[in-house]
Amino acid sequence: MTTTIHGIDEFNKYSGQHLGYSGWHLVDQAQVNLFADATGDHQWIHVDPERAASGPFGGAIAHGYLTLSLIPALIHEVLRVEGVSFGVNYGCNKVRFPAPVKVGSNVRLGVTIGSVEEFEGGAQVVIDTTIEAEGLEKPSCVAQVVYRYYR
Repeated sequence: MTTTIHGIDEFNKYSGQHLGYSGWHLVDQAQVNLFADATGDHQWIHVDPERAASGPFGGAIAHGYLTLSLIPALIHEVLRVEGVSFGVNYGCNKVRFPAPVKVGSNVRLGVTIGSVEEFEGGAQVVIDTTIEAEGLEKPSCVAQVVYRYYR
């Protein structure tokens, strides 16, 4: 279910609230390979499934930054913001990768509205996100992402 926030003033109403989860998203080898090509990070634990099978994770794993980069795509399944002229990704306060995402895993995003700080012409919103891999106890990525929305 998607939560729609209508305008900057409505963000305060949701501060501290968990909004829910995205659907599950498959992280496959093709996606990992494309990310490796885009970033130049071709480490064998990501792009060589045969070698990775005997490695420390028992198979190829997604790049941590690939996992992080899923947030902008998956967040729209949980949170929609209307009544603003535009919004921008302003950065991250904290990012951690407690558990790897094995290639072939399904992941989903959990979203909680953290702090909301208004500034002239808009608001800065800190959103606490968690990417979970199906079947794992530990999250794969925990990140405080910061967006700026403008009136």
